[in-house]
Amino acid sequence: MTFVCYPKCTTCKKAQKWLDEQGKKYEVRDIKENNPSYDELKSWYAKSGLPLKRFFNTSGQLYKSMALKDKLPDMTEEEQLKLLATDGMLVKRPILVDGDKVLVGFKEAEWSAVK
Repeated sequence: MTFVCYPKCTTCKKAQKWLDEQGKKYEVRDIKENNPSYDELKSWYAKSGLPLKRFFNTSGQLYKSMALKDKLPDMTEEEQLKLLATDGMLVKRPILVDGDKVLVGFKEAEWSAVK
């Protein structure tokens, strides 16, 4: 499993604590230091089954300063994925990647379902 997070994020800390308590083995990837690539994001999006908007960190300062709430509806999926690949701070976190399963954001019930 790969745990994609921002170390200063309280939700990420909560998720990491939960993973540790469950005895899960995972590799930590700092989203600010190692931003997901376009191809990774495209793959994760396809595997997640989620709307692409869920991959955006809508509460982040960068999202707000770029006025993405108003711009995203007019952008194609490819344009949105390319934008996400430009800066890890635009990406919702944490992301848990486990083979064909991809979870975005931390919801204990969802994460508990992953074996």
